[in-house]
Amino acid sequence: MSKEFDLGALLAERGAERYELHTKYLNPQLPRMLHTIGFDKVYERAEGAHFFDADGNDYLDMLAGFGVMGLGRHHPVVRKALHDVLDLDLADLTRFDCQPLPGLLAERLLAHSPHLDRVFFGNSGTEAVETALKFARYATGKPRVLYCDHAFHGLTTGSLSVNGEGGFRDGFAPLLPDTAVPLGDLPALARELKKGDVAALIVEPIQGKGVHEAPPGYLRAAQELLHKHKALLIADEVQTGLGRTGDFYAYQHEEGVEPDLVCVAKALSGGYVPVGATLGKDWIFKKVYSSMDRVLVHSASFGSNAPAMACGLAVLSVMENEQIVAGVRTSGELLKSRLTALIDTYELLADVRGRGLMIGIEFGRPSSLKLRSRWTMLQAARKGLFAQMVVVPLLQRHRILTQVSGDHLEVIKLIPPLVVDEADVDRFIDAFTAVMDDAHSGGGLMWDFGKTLIKQAVANR
Repeated sequence: MSKEFDLGALLAERGAERYELHTKYLNPQLPRMLHTIGFDKVYERAEGAHFFDADGNDYLDMLAGFGVMGLGRHHPVVRKALHDVLDLDLADLTRFDCQPLPGLLAERLLAHSPHLDRVFFGNSGTEAVETALKFARYATGKPRVLYCDHAFHGLTTGSLSVNGEGGFRDGFAPLLPDTAVPLGDLPALARELKKGDVAALIVEPIQGKGVHEAPPGYLRAAQELLHKHKALLIADEVQTGLGRTGDFYAYQHEEGVEPDLVCVAKALSGGYVPVGATLGKDWIFKKVYSSMDRVLVHSASFGSNAPAMACGLAVLSVMENEQIVAGVRTSGELLKSRLTALIDTYELLADVRGRGLMIGIEFGRPSSLKLRSRWTMLQAARKGLFAQMVVVPLLQRHRILTQVSGDHLEVIKLIPPLVVDEADVDRFIDAFTAVMDDAHSGGGLMWDFGKTLIKQAVANR
């Protein structure tokens, strides 16, 4: 008789090997990177916007799993929904029936999505983008998709084709027909549309890389240009959607914007079961699924699975019942205003931007000679090292997890769980102020760590 599987016992026995297992069997550069910058922590459990280590120390999460943990970790309503769906023993994924949960989630999601009519459920944000690209090309009969410089839409081959960062694209060609245009540059968009082969423009209303917002009026004007040339507007709301920016979708901050296709994922999962969704207009779906012969022309093996649908329904219920979007507006404005107030105090702090709880903190060249020489030294080794110098002490000294917003960027991106409160904001501001005080003192542990980063950057050249 085989030994009964006990997950808790397995973790108790082998959990301490976590970094060795990753080094041996998974991406070997991940543990190497974590060891180098001192991020090789051991978190034992998590709740809401906080992690806890074995000694009970709490860590404030300002990263939310790259935005996945919109409601924080282990929200009781989502957790119960997952238990419930498992206990129901549903006949899931038979493939030849119509289960109620996908229809119910689509109905509830579309209730927050005026002007959109139908949903395709996949398993991730990149799959939601892949779906939108396929649907746009088929519906318009045109091959080329435009995207914006510095965009990030995923890393599978189709979504990689509209990725604005060369470091991700290098070595993976050939990709789909595509062209980059600057975010906010309507003349550049118009020039490409005149060529007659453009299916769509895909755009993040607020770019994750660098936290750059589309200029006021750009999305609506772009939409008008696209429709004039029988092309579509795709809004990538994988990170910005579901309340992140203080509206249900980021594109809703601009009046009159009605994307033809919208991609969501991340927070819809509740942090438990991966799910992606592509929402679109009725005519697009009917063109793709134009006959019974084409019923499975686009599908996903695990798409619309019951646990994912249950988590999605629970997430939307929590958002509505706990007024999450209104809370994001309040906490986001508090966080942004308090950070903005520090710009005049710290010469290394250049800008604070973003909406809701998606905030970019950008650092820039200081004016004083002593700080400028240190800044120049870091920039000569590798752009982005100063932002990393801020991220590390935030974790090491203040137990706050943040991220640099992109390679070679002096920007920290804050995308905490949408449930952070005033006490969490106070904690972050106090910690960030302490780190900035240290950076501007011209010495101390922070600049010593900068020397370590410089050595590492030089060694990797």
